[in-house]
Amino acid sequence: MRYAMRKKQLLGNQQGVTLVELIVSIVIISVALSGVLLVMNYTTSHSADPMIEYQAVAVGEAYLEEILLQSYSDPGGGVEAGRSDYDDVDDYNGLNDSGAKDQQGASIVGLENYDVSVAVSNVAAFGPVGQTLPAKRVTVTVQHNSGVNLSLTGYRTAYD
Repeated sequence: MRYAMRKKQLLGNQQGVTLVELIVSIVIISVALSGVLLVMNYTTSHSADPMIEYQAVAVGEAYLEEILLQSYSDPGGGVEAGRSDYDDVDDYNGLNDSGAKDQQGASIVGLENYDVSVAVSNVAAFGPVGQTLPAKRVTVTVQHNSGVNLSLTGYRTAYD
C-alpha cells in the first residue's frame, strides 16, 4: 500500500485517454476531413469553368465583330461559295460551325469543342427619332460540350 501511495504522489493526478474518447475524436476528425476534401474536390472539378466561359465569350465576340464589319447589303451580288467569300451581313445567316473557325473557314486549334451558330434578322427601324435607319440584328450563339451556352447580339445599320 505504501508503494501505491508513493507512486500516486510521484505521478500526480495524471489520467489516460479512454478507448471511447479516442474513438469519438477519430470520428470528429474524419467528419471534418471529409468535409474539407469534398470542398477541394468540388473546387478542382469546376476550376476550368471560368476559362471555358471566357473562351466562349472571346469566340462569340470574334464572330460578331467579323460579321458587323461586313457591308449592310451585298456589294457584289451573286452567291458566295464559302465563308472566305462572305461580303455582307446576310451571308452569315444560318452559319453553323462545328468547332470555332477563322474568317477563311479553317478550324482553330484548341477550340474544337465550341459550336457556333449565327442568325441574322431584319429590324424595322433603328436609331434616334426622325433618323431611323434600317437595321439587321445579328445573334451569335456559342455552345461548349460542358454545358456552356452563350448568345451575343449586335446590330448593323445601313449607314454605308
